[in-house]
Amino acid sequence: MTGFPALDVGVGIVDPGAFFDAFLPATTFLIAMLFLGLFAMSFDFVSGYTGYLSFGHAAFYGIGAYFIVLVANGKVPGLPDSTPFMLTMLLGALLAVVLALLIGAVSFRLSGVYFAMLTLGFAQVLYQLVRNWDYVGSNPQQGPNLAGPTPEVGVPYVDSLSIALGRLAGDNFKNVLGTGIDVSATMTSYYAIGIIVVLSYFAMQRIVHSPFGRVMIAIRENEERARAVGYNVFWYKMAAFAMSAFFAAIAGALFAAYRSSASPDTTFYFLVTADALIVTIIGGIGTLAGPLFGAFTFEWLEDVLSSQQGGLAPYLRGGLPESVLNADVAGVTFLDVINTAIDGRAPLYLGIVFVLFVLFVPNGLLGSIRDRLGGTVANRLPAHLERYRR
Repeated sequence: MTGFPALDVGVGIVDPGAFFDAFLPATTFLIAMLFLGLFAMSFDFVSGYTGYLSFGHAAFYGIGAYFIVLVANGKVPGLPDSTPFMLTMLLGALLAVVLALLIGAVSFRLSGVYFAMLTLGFAQVLYQLVRNWDYVGSNPQQGPNLAGPTPEVGVPYVDSLSIALGRLAGDNFKNVLGTGIDVSATMTSYYAIGIIVVLSYFAMQRIVHSPFGRVMIAIRENEERARAVGYNVFWYKMAAFAMSAFFAAIAGALFAAYRSSASPDTTFYFLVTADALIVTIIGGIGTLAGPLFGAFTFEWLEDVLSSQQGGLAPYLRGGLPESVLNADVAGVTFLDVINTAIDGRAPLYLGIVFVLFVLFVPNGLLGSIRDRLGGTVANRLPAHLERYRR
């Protein structure tokens, strides 16, 4: 669609390719959507289904990211730098589980805002520790770069069934199956990471719809009643917290593998959890799939309002005639408006979108659709569409 040629319609030039380039998200932003979406789903798994907001969830994301980089750099005793990425990712996720059990053993003695603040405190301790720990890299505040082998998604120790990740070092494919289609390293990484994200989603979905998941929901709705029925709610909360940490670490590992680096500010920092909270509310808290839709909205808006090539501001500057761009109203040109109010202003509009969702769409995108249909989309949409066929 971005390759459509410009057309002369008589009154001017119409360039559909440039339009789609401005409003369709770039592949790099779609990959960021997968990282953020999986992390937000892990946040929603515990916060949306047990009612306990984990404001320190970035700690598990950071554990997964840093563990990948440190193993690849040969800085984890007992694990050589040649350890396959898939095994390292699982080991990092298990390490996050252990950390979650330790944090949960203390934090779940409290509830409500006290639980949220306590988890945030633990995460900030880890953030400061990593940010000032010289062992992780020569400049710990910037974080370490991955110096070992290129991470590969697939079957460990089987090169023919593994795909390297990364924009530069990742695998690319020319003339796939003789179709003349070339798949770039970025697109290859997108599909490889997407497979892991989808598998993680189905795993969490299966847990949510199991008897264990029903107890999680019972704890969210009325913890005292669940305890009175006979459930040991403390250990159910601990197990849910540990599972969410597992998938958060998976997201962090994918992030570090694709970026070939990790830093405290992009992994352990509390605003990373804030991003997960924002996209969860936009998509629908307590829906599991909703955070992925929220992450898409978040990344799409950031892409459109970015100052990079293909954003809305470059599209307007390149597509509008000079007479329009330089039109002066009260000393302000339209070009000034573009540069001031649109170019690079994604955080401003993301904040506005978040406030609007909280005020007018409190159940989020997917939650509102479910309310409209009277149930989950998979269960209710076929019957809803059947009404319009009659």
